[in-house]
This record gives sequence, structure tokens and C-alpha cells, in this order.
Amino acid sequence: MPISRIAIGNPGEASRPDAIRAAFAEFFSMLIFVFAGEGSGMAFNKLTDNGSTTPAGLVAAALAHAFALFVAVSVGANISGGHVNPAVTFGAFIGGNITLLRTILYWIAQLLGSVVACLLLKFATGGLETSAFSLSSGVSVWNAVVFEIVMTFGLVYTVYATAVDPKKGNIGIVAPIAIGFIVGANILAGGAFDGASMNPAVSFGPAVVSWSWTNHWVYWLGPMAGAAIAAIVYDTIFIGQSTHEPLPTNDF
Repeated sequence: MPISRIAIGNPGEASRPDAIRAAFAEFFSMLIFVFAGEGSGMAFNKLTDNGSTTPAGLVAAALAHAFALFVAVSVGANISGGHVNPAVTFGAFIGGNITLLRTILYWIAQLLGSVVACLLLKFATGGLETSAFSLSSGVSVWNAVVFEIVMTFGLVYTVYATAVDPKKGNIGIVAPIAIGFIVGANILAGGAFDGASMNPAVSFGPAVVSWSWTNHWVYWLGPMAGAAIAAIVYDTIFIGQSTHEPLPTNDF
């Protein structure tokens, strides 16, 4: 089982130069991703004078997030592994591919990157609201939790298949594209119901800047649970103890 490989890490790991560089890479990748993704929603609101979300707006949001995540993962891949998501980092930790101390370091960097991106958006747009994630009418918190679990499962399963699996071969070069595509596709599926976060940091930044925390726990519980399930399922069935190879700490 992958959980048997979970490691706490050396207390001095957080101060190592490679760990600091990796944290900065996660910070900047998250800033890039959230600025483009959240910014696309703010631009839609400005163009429509805060009108109702339309199918075209949903498609635009899906494309913006897919493109931005493709870039954010690509630019961070060789330094931090390009997680750009606390849930992805948690999935990597559950699979024994990153230590707990580095996981916490990544989480801090990711959350800060999201907050800074939202602050920059608020300033650059002249004070427009960075809308926090919320549930649509008729969607219960447990409906949303299931949505987030399933969507994040798909995301982290894709990450494992294209970036973590030691047998991935040449498919590893398309990992950022595949990761961006699954996020864009999931936004098309779940965006109209709960915003389709799949990423606690993406939800955290707008919540902090707008100071809106209604049902915020949904966007932590769902993604973290989905990530853990995906990591255990993929590692147990497709990687296994016999084929698992320890990966460098600056990768997944």
C-alpha cells in the first residue's frame, strides 16, 4: 500500500536551497494560474455588468483555467514538480512521493500565491470583487462534496498516470497538457453546480480577499478526499510495491 511509504522528512529539509526554490516555484505557478483563472471570471462579470453566467462564460472559464494550468504546471515541473494544487501535493504525499515537511512548505507557498494573485487582481481592476466559490441554487453541500471528490479524483489520477508512474515513458512530456485538459473538462461538467474548484488554494485566495467563507470547507474536504482516493487506487493497482521507484524530492 502506498500509505506505508509516507515519510515525515528531515527537520532541516524546509531550509534546504532546493526546497526553498521549489516553494518559490509553486508560489509563482499558483499566482500565474489564479490570476488568469480568477481574472477570466472577473472579466466576464465586467463585460456582462455582473450578469448571469452563460454557457459561453462557462466555456471561457474552462479554457482560461485549462490554458493557465498547462503553463503553470509546465514552468514549475522541473523545479517543484508543478503541483499547483494542495490536493495534488496531498496525493503525492499519500503515495510516498513527497515528505510531509515539503508538503506543508508547498501548501504555504500555494496558498500565498493564490492570495497574492487575488490581491493583484483587486488592485489592477480598480477594486472589483474577487468572487469566492459558492454553490448554485438547488445544490447541497454534500452534492458539492461528491462533485469535488470525483473531479479531483480525475485530476490526480491523471497526474499519477502522466507524471508520477515510473512506467510513463514518453507520455510524461504531455503531462501538463493532459492535466490542463482534465481541469477544463471538469469545469464544463461541474462549473454550473459548485464552480468546480478541485483546488483548495484556488478557493482560498478569493475567500480571503473577499472575506467570504460560506461552505468553504467543501472546497477542502472534497479535493483532499478525491486526491487521496486517486493516489491509493492508482498506486495500488498500477504502480505497486515492486515497480515503485523513489523519485527526486523536486518532482512528484
